[in-house]
Amino acid sequence: MSHIAKIKLQIKDLNLLKRACERLDLRFVENQKTYTWYGRVVHPEDLKIHTDITEEQLGKCDHAIQVPTAKLGYEIGVIRRGDEYILLFDDWDQGLRKAVGHHGELLKQAYTAEVVKAQAKRHNYFYSEKKVDNTLRITLTAV
Repeated sequence: MSHIAKIKLQIKDLNLLKRACERLDLRFVENQKTYTWYGRVVHPEDLKIHTDITEEQLGKCDHAIQVPTAKLGYEIGVIRRGDEYILLFDDWDQGLRKAVGHHGELLKQAYTAEVVKAQAKRHNYFYSEKKVDNTLRITLTAV
């Protein structure tokens, strides 16, 4: 059964997304033009959530993210929309959902951490990070 999900995250920098994938032991595959999912929409009303995605576009992407723990081999499609990217995946695969979080929370957190680190470097701040109760804590310090 297919449950198409969109990770609500504004992605502007693919290099930072690649680093976020590394954090989570995911594999970013450049120029992979399809991603693995169930292959057909079981609940067409689910697509209403993604107003710019049609059923024919599902499974097609600009890049993909492979998830080693995905039991069904499902992947995340990285799809270019203007100057940013959206992420789509079939969250029926519990191994994929566990790796990135139910609504992509873990991937969102990893990408956000990479954005903060990049901005800190750009503005000459030092940063440190540590995990506290499954939450990432980043501390910035002025130079």
